[in-house]
Amino acid sequence: MVGYDYDLFVIGAGSGGVRAARIAAGYGAKVAIAEEYRVGGTCVIRGCVPKKLMVYASRVADEIEEAAGYGWTIGESRFDWATLIANKDKEIARLEAIYTRNLVNAGVTIFETHATLTGPNQVRLNSDGRLITARTILIATGGHPNVDSGIPGIQHAITSNEFFHLPELPKRVVIAGGGYIAVELAGVFNGLGSEVTLLYRGEEILRGFDDDLRKALHQAYEARGIRVVCGEVFASIEKTGTGLAGTTTGGNRIEADQILYAIGRGPNIRGLGLDGLGVSVDDLGAIKVDRYSQTSVPSIYAVGDVTNRAALTPVAIREGHAFADTVFGNKPAAVDHSLIPTGVFSTPEIGTVGLTEAQARTRFGAVDIYKTSFRPMKLTLTQKSERMLMKLVVDQASDKVLGAHILGPDAAEMAQLLGIAVGMGATKADFDRTIALHPSAAEEFVTLRTKWTPG
Repeated sequence: MVGYDYDLFVIGAGSGGVRAARIAAGYGAKVAIAEEYRVGGTCVIRGCVPKKLMVYASRVADEIEEAAGYGWTIGESRFDWATLIANKDKEIARLEAIYTRNLVNAGVTIFETHATLTGPNQVRLNSDGRLITARTILIATGGHPNVDSGIPGIQHAITSNEFFHLPELPKRVVIAGGGYIAVELAGVFNGLGSEVTLLYRGEEILRGFDDDLRKALHQAYEARGIRVVCGEVFASIEKTGTGLAGTTTGGNRIEADQILYAIGRGPNIRGLGLDGLGVSVDDLGAIKVDRYSQTSVPSIYAVGDVTNRAALTPVAIREGHAFADTVFGNKPAAVDHSLIPTGVFSTPEIGTVGLTEAQARTRFGAVDIYKTSFRPMKLTLTQKSERMLMKLVVDQASDKVLGAHILGPDAAEMAQLLGIAVGMGATKADFDRTIALHPSAAEEFVTLRTKWTPG
């Protein structure tokens, strides 16, 4: 390690970079980290954490509406966007301070600047031009929201980055996209009282999720007043005297106060200096790595969304930890990306783990499907008719549960625990002999007995 300023230099202080820096420092490495924006990365600053707070806020209206069925008389209520944003900002600042403190306490040096690679063992701090050497460099710069830059008027649209800092709640909003970010923000705006249109190019929202979940959420959103338009995208956007207007490829003109693009995220590699070093990237700009997160340049590694393996915060954290174990702990560790529980914080919520029905049929051929749809118990004393969906995908040959899918209250909480069982190879018989916890929605997973047949 002699001859370098640091044993490890991390570019990007998001979830993956922070975890890698702290674990490496714990192994005795001399570590530095550079971050040009705020410590914590997308998830903490303008991603999953503030998003979940906004989701909680958007669900309060449901609670108020449901209260009458349980004998509560609630007086006039009023929502204030500015109060929500201010309280959210306070919480994010608190979390950022914790992340920073944890790095400092671990002995990690923090540089508040963008850093550019100038060699396989050297970076330049853009704030003052200083050159710093390191035996190992880790790129953990995450991703950025994509927009369709070729559309006339695209400069009038915003992304999820700006969503968290809007000065006021728009009365009318159009969200372009159909992935989890798009549907989550559509649910937030709808719950807070905005008129929402979801515009998606595909045949159905949430590509990659189980088809039953996709259809059920679409129906639930339309029942909640969200207009879902599939098979179209914006052809142009223009500013009007009352806001914005977008014209779609189908010839529809949609007026709005805000148009938000949530059409996916791209790897943050701009300005890193990768071209001159021979660090390989794929067609999408993601950094290519091996199973130990090592790039084509042996001294340079990459973790998290910038590698586009599975763009989820817990995955970045696991990759960062595994990297530090491998390189500095003498404990080679490769992350298994094959089974990742996932939640979509729409309203109603989605939780899923394992294979979709379509994926299972392609991979295993003969599968058994068990599913049920019912009105959640919480709604039985209310006027609401929204339904919950639960589904198991089972391999016929082995009886192994290949996938579990939920739409409804606390779906993500269930998916996290189901991930343990599915990951351990639980069979349908294992589910069947588990005693039900009654009354609960989750008990449906251990009481499903009838195989579903089409028609």
